[in-house]
Amino acid sequence: MYRKMTRAALLLALMFIFQSLRLFVPVPAFVSMFVIGSAVNACLLAAVETAGWQAAMILGVTAPVIAYLQQALPVPVLIIPVAAANILYITGYRIFLSTNRWVAIAAASGLKMAGLYFSVTWLLLAVNMPEKLAMIVKMMLSWPQLITGAAGGILCFVVLARRQGLRRQSAQ
Repeated sequence: MYRKMTRAALLLALMFIFQSLRLFVPVPAFVSMFVIGSAVNACLLAAVETAGWQAAMILGVTAPVIAYLQQALPVPVLIIPVAAANILYITGYRIFLSTNRWVAIAAASGLKMAGLYFSVTWLLLAVNMPEKLAMIVKMMLSWPQLITGAAGGILCFVVLARRQGLRRQSAQ
């Protein structure tokens, strides 16, 4: 139990560091979204595999709160659909992981993109946001999420495969 809690805490810290890169590395928001989004998604999937789905859910809900506090989300109400999309991502991955890792990554990425796009589209109808900002938010929370979800899954696979390789070497 303590091992899983420690892994979850380390992944939470790593996720916070990844999200903080936008504050220290001067890159355009569109580029940072792909880099940071992929890294955060990798942390979410690594949490599923190493710390359990419950820990991954905590990370998935925490990520948009951190993003809002760092002013990456323009309004606090967007925390809810982003957290829900992260939960869809984690759940889709967990359900399909027993079938095939690549199917799990594809399904999770598709679920996240669809869930986020439709919930944000609906939410923006209720929130009074300038039209130009609403259009940018809607675009950033649509197809790029499919790419960051897939890239995060691939990154998670590479890191966990490397971890397994290191474990095998130390056992010999």
